[in-house]
Amino acid sequence: MEKVVKTEEEWRSILTPIQYAVCRKKGTEPAFSGEYYNFKGDGIYHCACCNAPLFDSKDKFDSGTGWPSFTRPISPEALEEHTDTTYGMVRTEVTCAQCDAHLGHVFPDGPPPTGLRYCINSVCLTFVPRGKE
Repeated sequence: MEKVVKTEEEWRSILTPIQYAVCRKKGTEPAFSGEYYNFKGDGIYHCACCNAPLFDSKDKFDSGTGWPSFTRPISPEALEEHTDTTYGMVRTEVTCAQCDAHLGHVFPDGPPPTGLRYCINSVCLTFVPRGKE
């Protein structure tokens, strides 16, 4: 997979202000405000920045946190993990492996089969219904 690299100006021109703030500047959308936190469609969630496939709706669950949550990425190569020590805590940040977009964080309190909760900002995602990928 080849990395997608753009200048800050290029990212600003293709993303909405909230997408830029979250995806490129590691922000967070308010809980319960995102388009996909309560969305139930069947398909694949892609990176809003580079369109890489990231999560399958079959792995989505309601975590009660106000953000879309998944038990695993679509493939182990889809995401990269980084230690995040902001706000006085240690968390694991997840980014798109193809374009380095900040997506959210992964926590070890999810349901089976993985026990993981990938807590992802809706603005970082686009949804493609199954069969239309």
